[in-house]
Amino acid sequence: MMAFRKSGSLTTKHRGFTREDWELYSLFIPAAVLIIIFSYVPMWGIIIAFQDYIAGNSFFQLSSAKWVGFKHFRNFVNSMYFSRTLINTIRLSVMHLLFGFTTPIFFALLLNEVRTLRYKKFVQTASYLPYFISTVVAAGMVLSFLEVNGLINNLLGLLGLQPREYIASPSAYPWIYTATNVWKGFGFNSILYFSTISGIDPNLYESARIDGANRWQQILHITVPSILYIIAVQLVMQMGHILNTNTDLALLLYRSATYSTSDVIGTYVYRVGIHGGKYSYTAAVGLFQSVIAFTLTFITNKISNKLTGYGLW
Repeated sequence: MMAFRKSGSLTTKHRGFTREDWELYSLFIPAAVLIIIFSYVPMWGIIIAFQDYIAGNSFFQLSSAKWVGFKHFRNFVNSMYFSRTLINTIRLSVMHLLFGFTTPIFFALLLNEVRTLRYKKFVQTASYLPYFISTVVAAGMVLSFLEVNGLINNLLGLLGLQPREYIASPSAYPWIYTATNVWKGFGFNSILYFSTISGIDPNLYESARIDGANRWQQILHITVPSILYIIAVQLVMQMGHILNTNTDLALLLYRSATYSTSDVIGTYVYRVGIHGGKYSYTAAVGLFQSVIAFTLTFITNKISNKLTGYGLW
């Protein structure tokens, strides 16, 4: 069946669903069910952020719930930990944005210029491996390397430097966290850029070489513009996570001596919510993060659309 609808001076053609269409859409059903169950249904739980919820009680019985409004939000903003956790979270997120976001881009651009295919494949495969190491194992390796008698101090000792317990140093923690995060993820995160670069028409490079462009000019005028939309979309998504850190890694690396620089919103929620049992309070903190994340994503997307023409919507 074919249907036609005229809108103004344009005629819009509508086609009914065929059997092949429904077969394709049926492949989407399992993923849609999982998203609804694990991403949308749990959103009902944010209402405990506006209640004094006690574990074991049903928060579905709205009439019997003890509503407290924005009490938990005010308590968090006025708490002694608010400024510390917020500043630490932003610091670690900005450092990860500067190094963790840019490293995969530069890695993909540089490795794309390698002409030896065997070496290129080896380096590319080796860069993926840290991503598949569990966070616990990766953190254990880092802690072992940074011990007073560990690999790092032994190497620095050869240069005449005195050994230090870096993992207990507040000033060193942000760099340790960032370096570990970047090391684990830069190879895997570069796959998207590699795949995009591999799809660039080789004739563009050939034409540029004929016109006398060197390799740097080819990267600047062909490769980078070709992956600009991927960079823009990834940046928008990263800005949405500015108040989110790798909580698992932060918990495994931090010590009481480094709380001044390592205590982030995620670790604070873990301590207060899981250990302290303040579920309503930590639900409010999580909702606070989500609202800020949505706002930053919306603003960044608007800016990206205006400057580059690319965005999430």
